[in-house]
Amino acid sequence: MYRPGRTASWSAGLTVLLVVVALGSAALGPVRIDPVTVAMAALNAIAVPTGVSTGTTTVPGLGFSTTVPTLEFTGVFDFEVTGSHQLIVETIRLPRIALAATVGFSLAAAGTVMQGFFRNPLADPSIIGVSSGAAAGAVAAIAFPVLAPFASIHLSAFVGALGTAFLVYGIATEGGRTPVATLLLAGVAVQAFLGALISYMLVHSGDDLRRAVVWMMGHLSNTTWGDVRFALPVALLGVFVLGAYARELNVLLLGEEDAHHLGVDVERTKLLLLALSSVITAAGVAVAGVIGFVGLVVPHIMRLIVGPDHRILLPTSALAGASFLVATDTIARIGPAEVPVGIVTAFVGAPFFLFLLVRREVHSL
Repeated sequence: MYRPGRTASWSAGLTVLLVVVALGSAALGPVRIDPVTVAMAALNAIAVPTGVSTGTTTVPGLGFSTTVPTLEFTGVFDFEVTGSHQLIVETIRLPRIALAATVGFSLAAAGTVMQGFFRNPLADPSIIGVSSGAAAGAVAAIAFPVLAPFASIHLSAFVGALGTAFLVYGIATEGGRTPVATLLLAGVAVQAFLGALISYMLVHSGDDLRRAVVWMMGHLSNTTWGDVRFALPVALLGVFVLGAYARELNVLLLGEEDAHHLGVDVERTKLLLLALSSVITAAGVAVAGVIGFVGLVVPHIMRLIVGPDHRILLPTSALAGASFLVATDTIARIGPAEVPVGIVTAFVGAPFFLFLLVRREVHSL
């Protein structure tokens, strides 16, 4: 029987874990800062709008300036922290940690839904080509800007990811029905085609090859608060709506025919779950590149711990995914030379998943 208190307690515990991991991550780096100072600097960064002023801005493409209203912000806290430590925490480490948490949150939630949707523990957010579509859009924007309709790599990757997801859905849908097996096969075929396209673009990318390859490995370097503002609202809203459909996802595990008899609008629910999972995955991949194993391993581990009920599995997996990616990104950046975080998630995730296979802990849903 479902107990809301169990969901609340697990979520609270994983939120505390995320805060602890984030503070520990922000304390580590070339300049070591003690966690108490990190906490004070983080609190000093909190500001609320307290007024409105006016400023001028130049209209893009037209060249003239105009007056626009701007919000005035005032800090909530004023702890004594040295200027250098405040700058390091607020402008360098916190944005990266916040983005890592956001992307891990999104990928783990999307992986949970995909594993339930396909009733397969090997499913992950990229199974219908979202990551391949994002990579194609990003590589095109990096190596061949003339081919990309958007100047922003983030936006090109986001549009490429969503376009691929809905292309796969359109190919698999016939007569108002979308068989899961056909959807999976369409995703595999489209991924193979996009893989060939990406390889072709990389071969002819010239001096932009390294930049494109690093993006495809997954990275969180040079993160700004703008990246967080791009991905965070999508992640929070998307996971919130997915959580409202956790019961329907539970019923779909029984099979589509049984779900229909139990009052679930199967095709509408499948479209909504697929669309929302694709959107939150696209937002995460667009700002961080292709990061594997978060959406595969984390939901499976949490399913072994809390059980298969998506009303508790979805929020706990999302929070655990946030902590996992913050921790792995910390490992990626504190070594002698920074490496793309996607490499670290693969090094950590793949052996652990093999361990589960050897222990026969990986099973069908």
